[in-house]
Amino acid sequence: MRIVAQRSKEAQVSVSGEIVGKIGKGLVLLVGVTHEDKDRDADYLAEKIANLRIFEDEEGKMNHSVLDIGGQVLSISQFTLYGDCRKGRRPNFMNAAGPEHAVRIYEQFNDALRRRGLKVETGVFGAMMDVALTNWGPVTLILDSK
Repeated sequence: MRIVAQRSKEAQVSVSGEIVGKIGKGLVLLVGVTHEDKDRDADYLAEKIANLRIFEDEEGKMNHSVLDIGGQVLSISQFTLYGDCRKGRRPNFMNAAGPEHAVRIYEQFNDALRRRGLKVETGVFGAMMDVALTNWGPVTLILDSK
């Protein structure tokens, strides 16, 4: 699994002009799944993200997690995170998991975040989505379960 995590002040995702997920302060997560990913990859990254200390404390140091600040998560499926651009001019998506496997792991990941006490909003798996956010910092990190 590969995740791009962006610290945000606010964010929303829309499908066909309708808002389907919206959060205040917290994390926007673009979530990619590959063929080899298992439930343990989803659980590992959920634990890592829930406790990742990337929010400032009173002294301006990154000492607080999204849980510590009472933040929320906007999780969006993103198969293009496994696009290979090394050859040619068109990305190759052979490393992205097929929809049946990807949706199961993606939902397992979101459930694992919820079990840790986080409010999780999502986009619509497989849909064309518009994502809007105010990246706070900016802070953007890439996490991988491998």
